[in-house]
Amino acid sequence: MSSRSPCFTMKIYQSILALSAGILLLACSTPPSEFGVYRQSDGTVGVHAPKSAKDSEAQAAAVEECKKLGKRNATIVETRKTVNDRFPMTYIFVCNTY
Repeated sequence: MSSRSPCFTMKIYQSILALSAGILLLACSTPPSEFGVYRQSDGTVGVHAPKSAKDSEAQAAAVEECKKLGKRNATIVETRKTVNDRFPMTYIFVCNTY
């Protein structure tokens, strides 16, 4: 018989379940390399997003670009549909310091 308590064993199972769920969610998101991120001359950041992308994933890509500019956050100011099959949506973000 094992010397471990049932409570300890349950915690291990819960940890494995939580880790598995996190990996599954990470695997289902759109990889960052699928986004086309660019800076515009007016200081905004544009994100070309693939079909499978969510708005929050496009914002995360914009936030990473804003951090390179010394800003902390990105606020969406415009969304456009495009005729491009690879990037059917373009999002325009403004970088914020807050």
